[in-house]
Amino acid sequence: METAKRASTWRKVLAAILDFFTIFIIGGYVIAKLTGGTTEGGFELNGMPAIILFVVVIAYFWLGSRYAGGTLWQRILRSRG
Repeated sequence: METAKRASTWRKVLAAILDFFTIFIIGGYVIAKLTGGTTEGGFELNGMPAIILFVVVIAYFWLGSRYAGGTLWQRILRSRG
């Protein structure tokens, strides 16, 4: 009987960091674009748009881990498990 090989800790940590930055940048920019929060240097979110981004980040991690077989970077780095 073969046991599943566990992913190394550095892969899990790196995947979490890259996932956070990915969803923060992409989600933040999309929300800023829709709400008029873009600036010359990127985007700025205050109030409700910032709360929406916070909810999107949490939903990304929860849905990715629960239903999609892992988040984007967990799947790329094979750090699920």
